[in-house]
Formats: sequence, C-alpha cells, structure tokens
Amino acid sequence: MIADENYTLEQSREKVFSKSDDVKSIKSEEVRQNLKWKNILFIVFLHVGLVFGISVYAFGISYIRIKWMTVFWGFIVTLLSGLGVTAGAHRFWSHRAYKANLGLRIILMILYSIAGLNSIFHWVKDHRVHHKYSETDADPHNAKRGFFFSHVGWLFVKRHPEYLRRQKEIDLSDIIADPVVMFNKKYEKELYVMFCFVIPMAVPVIFWGETLLHAILTQCFIRYVLTLNFIWSVNSVAHLWGDRLYNRAINPTENTMVSLVTGGEGSHNYHHTFPWVYKASEWPYLRFNWTTLFIRGFSKIGWAYDLREPSPAFVQKVTQAIGRNSKVL
Repeated sequence: MIADENYTLEQSREKVFSKSDDVKSIKSEEVRQNLKWKNILFIVFLHVGLVFGISVYAFGISYIRIKWMTVFWGFIVTLLSGLGVTAGAHRFWSHRAYKANLGLRIILMILYSIAGLNSIFHWVKDHRVHHKYSETDADPHNAKRGFFFSHVGWLFVKRHPEYLRRQKEIDLSDIIADPVVMFNKKYEKELYVMFCFVIPMAVPVIFWGETLLHAILTQCFIRYVLTLNFIWSVNSVAHLWGDRLYNRAINPTENTMVSLVTGGEGSHNYHHTFPWVYKASEWPYLRFNWTTLFIRGFSKIGWAYDLREPSPAFVQKVTQAIGRNSKVL
C-alpha cells in the first residue's frame, strides 16, 4: 500500500506543477478519412431500435401488453452486466484492486459478456492507456475532444497514431497469463451473441411466455443500448461535469448521476487519484456504490481477497495537497 500511496501522490503533484497539455488539434478532414462505417452503422441501428422500442411502450403501439416480469428481467440483466464491467473488467482486471479466485473470475467474465463490449483483453488495454495518458492524444476517448467524442465518437473513428504508439508500452502480462481472459478473447463473438442477446431474449420467452417482439425490443435494444450509454457516461460525463475534490489538476470529476447508472463509478476524481482502490470511491456505500457491496459479498466467502484501499490519513493528505481546497499553484 505504501508504494501505491507514494506513487499516486507524486504523480498527482507532477500534474499540478507541470500543467502539461499534449493534446493536438484534430482536423475535420482527418476525421472524415478515418471513419469506421461498420461501427457507425451498427451503433446508429441500435439507437434507432432504442427509440422505436421506447415508442412502442410510450404510445401503446403493441396490442399485446408486455409482462411485468420482462421489465424486471431487463433491470436484473442490466445490473448484472454492469457488475461484469465495474467489478470485473474495471476494478479487478484493469486495476488489480483486489484478487479473485477462478470461480469469481468466471462469473465476472460471464457477466461482462452480457454487457456486449469488446473482449476483456482489449477493454483492459484501452483502460490502462486511458489512465496513463488521460486527456492526451494517446487517450482512446480523450475528453478534451468534446462530449460526443469521449462518449461514443471515439468508436466511430480509427485510433489516433499516438494511441497506437503508446499502447505498445502497456504491460499486459498479467492479463495474458489469465486463462479466463484468454478464453474470453478467443471466443469473443460467440460469448457476445450468446450472453448479450440469445440468453437474455430466451429467458422471458421460455419461462413466462413473453412474446418474441417484447423480448427483442427490451433486451436487444432498450436494455443493451442503455447499458452501453451508462458505461460510456464514465468516459464523457464524469470527465466533464462535476466536482474535483481530490485532485483539481485532472479532468475526472465526482458525478452522482454517473454513479447511479453505473453502480458506483461516478466518484471519478477519486478513482483517477487512487486508481488501485477496490471501492473506486472514498465511501463504500454512498453514491449508489453497489459494486463495492458485490465485491465485499464475495470477500465474505473468500472468493475475493486482498482488497486494496488507502488509509484515511493518506486520502486527507492528498486532498489537502492537490485537492479542490489546496493552496498549490
């Protein structure tokens, strides 16, 4: 813990004093030349489906009423998929904020697959680059390029050359050594189709006789697209709007609404100041941090262990040195 604490403080001090800004302007013609049309068309299609699905229920277009169990199921699947990202890809695999046995790692991998994102391997690589080069050209979803780019636009274009250079510097040996991650990487498409679409759709139809239309609208469009936007909000909203209590020199903020829709990931200024903390927040239960409850629950049965967190004295020390009310210039 001591090494983590000293590293965090020194890196934060460096950001305060250097005031560095490595971001280069992106010309509009360069963006047009690098568009990824496959991603653009697919994401637009999903959002058109979201609007249609919401319209069906908002205006009562369907003559067959949706069953309340389907609505509840959509909420549960959204919650579980979020935990796969927050407790799994983020706090465990990206930051090693705690350790997990094989059983928990398999559960986290399955839950992550429900979220319908890139493989854990690629998610972790992007996230580690993001933390090391946050708000620079190397940052895959650089918030200094605006809300739209950091939210979803970064998926519409090819990666910046600076990202391609810097991602080679990231140590992924621990991820490569994990057979669960490698299994997810090898069968990424199969897991995506099975856990993000097939199973979530099949359960309502098989177990309580829901119509296929309602199953498709609620799981393939409404639930999935909302989940994507909730996750993306950490890269955009939580890097643009909110308080900077712990480190006033960085973009990430404390944003309660982001915490609400992501299970506790909105304490983002804290997280970027102390990225190795399993709670991703100073407070374990406030700000809707049910991801912390999930991790602690598995720690009670020994599946999660070596949960990492700083001492309260160190958090206060950092906050006084570089936080919102500090006198450092």
